[in-house]
Amino acid sequence: MFSWYKSGTAREKKTFWACYAGWALDSYDMQMFSFLLPTLMAIWGLTKGEAGIVGTSALLSAALGGWFAGILSDRYGRVRILIFTVCWFTFFGIVAGFAQNFEQLLVARTLQGLGFGGEWAVGVALMAEVINPKNRGRALGFVQSGFALGWSGAVLIVTAILAYVPAEYAWRVAFWVGVLPALVVIFIRRNVKDSQAFEQARQSKAEKATVWTVFSKKYIRVSMLSSLLVIGLQAGCYVILVWTPAMMAERGIEKGSLIVTILIMALGSLCGFATTAYLSDRLGRRPSLIMLSLGSWIVTVAYMFVPLNAVVAHVMGFLVGALAIGMFAALGPFLSEQFPTQVRTTCMGFSYNVGKSIGALAVTGVGLLAAKFGLSQTVGGFCLVAYALAVFALMLLPETKGIRLDAIDEGVDEPLLQPFSNNVVEKFK
Repeated sequence: MFSWYKSGTAREKKTFWACYAGWALDSYDMQMFSFLLPTLMAIWGLTKGEAGIVGTSALLSAALGGWFAGILSDRYGRVRILIFTVCWFTFFGIVAGFAQNFEQLLVARTLQGLGFGGEWAVGVALMAEVINPKNRGRALGFVQSGFALGWSGAVLIVTAILAYVPAEYAWRVAFWVGVLPALVVIFIRRNVKDSQAFEQARQSKAEKATVWTVFSKKYIRVSMLSSLLVIGLQAGCYVILVWTPAMMAERGIEKGSLIVTILIMALGSLCGFATTAYLSDRLGRRPSLIMLSLGSWIVTVAYMFVPLNAVVAHVMGFLVGALAIGMFAALGPFLSEQFPTQVRTTCMGFSYNVGKSIGALAVTGVGLLAAKFGLSQTVGGFCLVAYALAVFALMLLPETKGIRLDAIDEGVDEPLLQPFSNNVVEKFK
């Protein structure tokens, strides 16, 4: 499973750790805030609506930031923009720690979100362009596993801070602590260089990315289908992550057991990333994502309705993490192989972040309908619709396993608009 890393060049390994560390930091900062919300609500007397606005504002600004970071990355370089995004969201994280009221925190988190959006698409594109094509699925899958590290780190660090620092200062300290891993990420990235594919694309006479590139006749179909795919996957994932604690509390699982379950779910996602990374290179991106979408829904429904005790909750949490979260290991290579280098991060940034933001609205939908239909039934229904959308989009996008990115850059991009066709892959091999 790790032969791809052992056989990799020094450049490939440096790029891997630069992208892995950045994605872990992004995950840590985003997940940390959810654990701080109860403290902020208690100290400032925030309503649930105000707390939701702060959380949503960061997600919406992340969509805009990811799109513009993609455009800038296609114009000025992956590494330069990756370092800038880390500096950006770290700076406004520090600013958020100094906030004195709801309005100041809202502004700081909104501005911080602009930096979050760029990390995923730009990092995935950089890794996809550097790594050997036959190892792309595994390499990008293991990069994605940085999410589990950041998630676990957020749980442990924030829990420790809240336990040993007075509540009125603890949330500020949690924001400021984010500076330390950010400095590590910048240190790791200092010697990483842009890919040869990007340098060739920048020097060529190919079209330059703009705000309107995504909506051009050449890319709009694949961009919209990619967005629909992300909407489905993210909606299912968000619903599970956000509503699992409430569902467990409703069914009598104690709070202490909940923290353990979250850590076990994070461990499951780590195992899922590794397994999915392997499957995407062996079976293909599209078959892996379809299979895991179906499996995620089945496991989610089982999680919602089987009799729960602490042991069953831990086991089901591991499976949910492995499938619903672990499947994202195949998303990075799949989307990066849909677009040529000169517009890759522009289209990926748009598709991923718009899909992520719209998918997040499912969380609100569950909250509105749960009162009428019950939480477990609503979660199961939303996940069914979400994963059905993802499978529909997958059936209309081409399989891309083994594709050479430089072949797309040479102008052979028309076949990518044809669904159900594997001829494009054979042509590029």
